[in-house]
Order: sequence, then C-alpha cells, then structure tokens
Amino acid sequence: MLHFVRNLLDDVQAFEYMLENDWFESNITRIGAEQEMCLVHNKTFKPATINMEVLEKLGDKPWCVTELAKFNLETNLSPREFTGDCLSQLEAENLRYLKEIQTVLDGFDASIILCGILPTLRKHDLEMHNLTPKDRYYALMAAIQKHLLGTAFELRVEGIDELLVKHDSPLLEACNTSFQVHLQVAPNDFVKMYNIAQTLAGPVTAIAANSPLVFGRRLWHETRIALFQQSLDTRTTSDHMRERLPRVNFGSDWLRGDITEIYKEDISRFRVLLAGNIEESSIQMVKDGKTPKLRALQIHNSTVYRWNRPCYGISPNGKPHLRIENRVMPAGPTSVDEVANAAFWLGCMVSMGQQYEDITKHIDFVDTRDNFLKAAKFGIDTTFSWFKDKKVPVTELILKELLPMAREGLKQRKVKQADISKYLDIIEARATDHKTGARWVLRAFTAMKKEVTNDEAVTAVTAAIVKNQKDNKPVHTWKEPSAADLENWHPSKIKVEEFMSTDLFTVQKDDLIELVAEIMNWRRIRYMPVENNKGELVGLISSRMLLRHFARHNELTENLATTVKDIMIEKPITVTPDTTIMEAMHKMREKKIGCLPVVKGKELVGIITEMDFLRITSRLMERLEK
Repeated sequence: MLHFVRNLLDDVQAFEYMLENDWFESNITRIGAEQEMCLVHNKTFKPATINMEVLEKLGDKPWCVTELAKFNLETNLSPREFTGDCLSQLEAENLRYLKEIQTVLDGFDASIILCGILPTLRKHDLEMHNLTPKDRYYALMAAIQKHLLGTAFELRVEGIDELLVKHDSPLLEACNTSFQVHLQVAPNDFVKMYNIAQTLAGPVTAIAANSPLVFGRRLWHETRIALFQQSLDTRTTSDHMRERLPRVNFGSDWLRGDITEIYKEDISRFRVLLAGNIEESSIQMVKDGKTPKLRALQIHNSTVYRWNRPCYGISPNGKPHLRIENRVMPAGPTSVDEVANAAFWLGCMVSMGQQYEDITKHIDFVDTRDNFLKAAKFGIDTTFSWFKDKKVPVTELILKELLPMAREGLKQRKVKQADISKYLDIIEARATDHKTGARWVLRAFTAMKKEVTNDEAVTAVTAAIVKNQKDNKPVHTWKEPSAADLENWHPSKIKVEEFMSTDLFTVQKDDLIELVAEIMNWRRIRYMPVENNKGELVGLISSRMLLRHFARHNELTENLATTVKDIMIEKPITVTPDTTIMEAMHKMREKKIGCLPVVKGKELVGIITEMDFLRITSRLMERLEK
C-alpha cells in the first residue's frame, strides 16, 4: 500500500509536469460513451445473474466487459471526432453491440434492459453471492466495508413513498446503470468547461430522469443519484457536525486552479481503497520524454465517484489528453433517448464554453449543486435558481434558453443537421409534452397499483420497457402499459417480501381488547400482530378471536378489563421474507390459517393474508380466460 501511495504522488507530479510543458493534445475534440445495462429473464423479468456465461459465449470482444453484479454488463463505445455524423454513428454502434449481446442472451431466454434502476430488483438480489466473481470487485467491496463507520449501509430516500432500509454490503451500488458520455477538452479550457459541466448537471438530470422505482417504492425521479451516493457512503451520524464528503459526490466548490486540483482534493479526502502492482515510474518516464499511463492515479480516480469526473487518457498518436466524463445520465429508456441526452449536453457545453469565459461569475456554486439535487428529486417538475438568481421551471429553461444553445453548439462543431434535428427534437418533445422516462414509469406504476399487486406492477413496467426498447422509440412516444399486458407473469417463484404488506397496524400485550376491536373495524383488517417495544412479534389477534370473546362477554365479566395478552395466540406461525409464495400458500392451506406474519429473526417486518393470494389468483384466472 505504501508503494502504491508513493506511485500516486509521483503520478500527480508527472501530471503537473506534462501540464506545465504543454504535452497534452489540444487540436482535436473527440466524444465517447460507456453503456451499462441489466440482464433479465424473459418469463419473470427478474435479474438474470449470467454475465460471466454471456461473456464466454460472446467470445473475445474487448468492447464488452463485466460490471459489479452478475446481472450487469457494460460496453465501451469507440472514441470519435466530435463533428459530422458522430452522433448517429454513436447510436448505430451502440445498437450493433446491444444486438450482438441480445443474440447471445436469446440462448438463455433473457433480455437486455436499459434503465437507471431495474424496477424488479429485490433487496436479496444485492447480496454478496451476486457479486461478479473477480478479484478487483472482491477487493473493492472489502475495502469499502473496512472503512464503514457505522454498522450497516443505510438507504433513506423520500419521494411519493419512503425507503428506509439497512443493508450489509455496498453491492447496493449495482442497482445503478448509466450512459456515461465523455468529452475531450483542451488543458487550457478544462477549468472553464468543467465548471460549465457542473452547471449543466441539473438541467440534464431533469430532462433525462429515468429511475423513480426502487424495491417497489416511488422515490426520486432520478433515484440513482441518491442510491449511488448512499450505497457507498461509509459515514454515520455523530454528535459533532464534522463535514465528510461521501465518495460519490458533486464536489465542494468551483474548480479554480487546474485539473490536478480535483485529484489532490480526492487524494486528501479519501483513503486509498485499491492498490495495484505499478511497474512503471511515471517520473522516470516523463524524464525520458515518454507518456506515462499514470496507473496509480487512474485506479484511485476510479474509486472516487464525482458526477462529473476528470479523466486522463492516451490518444492513438501517443499524446496524453483530458476528458470530462458526465455520469449524471441514466441508462435508457432507449438508445435513441440516450444519444439525445448526450447531444443536448454536448451542444450546450460547446455553446456555453464560447459564451461564458467564467461561468462562476453568473451563478453560485451552491445554486448549481442545489439545482442538481432538486433535479434528481423532482425531474422535469423542477424549478431552478438560474443566472442572476432567476427562478425558472426546467421546461421553460430548456425550451427557451438551453435548446437553442445546444443547436448552435452542435452547428459550431459542424455536426450534420439531420443529427441535430433528430436528437434535439426528442429533447424538445419531452419538454413540451412533459414526458420523461421517470414520468412514464410513475404514471404507469401508480395506475396499475390500484388494480394489481406490487410485484405485478413492477413486472408490467419492466416488461413494457423491454418491449419498447426493442423498437428504439423515444420514451415520449410510449403508451402506458396496463395489467392486461402481463402475459408472461409467473408468480410461483416470487418471494414473500415482494407481496407482503409492510404498512402494519399493531398492538401490544397490555392494550385493551376494545381498542383492538375498534382499530380493526376502522382499518377494515382481520388480523392484528402483537409486538413488543423492540418491534419483535410476540402474538397475533384475529377478528374471529374477538367475535368469540365478545360472544362470551356478559354482565359478570363486564367490570374486568380484558387485554390483548388474555386472548392472543402466543406463538403464531410465521414465514420469513425469503419464503416463496408457493411455500407460504402451502403452509396456510396445511395449517388452515388465514394469515402469516413475516419476521426476520424476531423482528416483525410484514404480514400476508388470504386476500393477498386471492388478488394474485384472480389476476391469473383473468389471464387464462383471455
């Protein structure tokens, strides 16, 4: 580790030397992208943990690589000069790679899905057995776990619904998939352009938002932003208000000096997580006039996740170059949507770069960061604090100011007019029609939740995404799915946690029976779990027990206060969240009972009743009838 840190410091010194002596390529501008994706089974639309098998069948394809979880893959698209038909080339290459992977997936009865967060993901899909079996990933997970200050990783996200959950590993990061766009920048322009990228993070996130569902909860329009930060957040609450940046962060201020300022801050703030065997001496290489790979700096940079990340690379001509990697854009909903997002960002970057020599004189950094977080929460419904402290709705900002800028910026790069119209017209339609991927998912899921179970709703949404992606139609043209579209839904392997009720009404042992009866009447429920002060299940009361109690009640006993402990079942039959629906149904039938409390250890986490099964079977019978 000490040897690695020494190499890291040497890399910074070598970097500074190359900057001072004008080594970097500055006479050409290229763009590139990385496509992350999820793999799902065609019958269940649940994660397909087959990435290693798919790569083996795919053969030696350097453009396709693993990602953190077994249900993820990533493709690396070719760098190309930022001009002409570069955008349609980018889309064509992406579609070609996706088609090649899908051909292999057909043999596994599985499909690619492009989405910021897979709607059908379950918490148990993110346990360590689904980590891609590579030494680097094991080392990364162990290192993050080692630096955890608390006892668990915590997710706390509030939207329409609320998610408060603990997890024992940082594999939660694997929820997130993105379409990362790279823009090559000349060294002299890097500070200016990086600050512009920070300014644009909010509007781009708002119009590209595509990740509102996590574990069946409606959260932020782009929940990926919160989830990614919290999944790798090793901090915990404390008595003192000490400031600690998470490894996933937007930054703490404008960039003022040069690109090395970012690297120096990250080295200062964040411990080294991964150390590799570094053979080259970057200092010696620059002394010899050779371009170093700066491997130590690259490794450390890959473990600090800025939403706009600085990147160092070596061009085919051997010269070093600088890039800004935009990480705010989610994967999907389709390849054409992704390239539209890229075109919007790239065009605005060029135009604003020419219009504003120093963007920091026009907007405060705190407003820029606030805009980004608001965009992640509210998406296309956001109102921004813009230049001169103007308050402006995102749709108005995009239609009146940023879209004209983007069109002009692409023209300045001599991008073909057909490409400009094709991709920026999609952004215009989204803003005009108020339709993003996030809005589509939220509308569809909310409508279906009134008719079907949670699992059916997320499955229907996922199935519709896969279907629409195959046609590569932009999301603003998609029709909303309905429960009737769920032709292939197979509930037999669903786990209890996916359909149990978690909004529980409970009582304690010493509560009056009259109180229990009133609550059950008010809430129209037939079963009432009994828990202690620690949230542990200690009993169960049913409406049948209450009927029996009140039927036997008479004048001789009316002055005796009856409490829950007097009539409750002390050891109710239970299931765990990992129990399958078929096992739960069999247990209820065998034991002739109408409900099963769901416990994890001793803790009460949910309940399932015969009404839950009735809803599921009725939907299946309706489909069979059709």
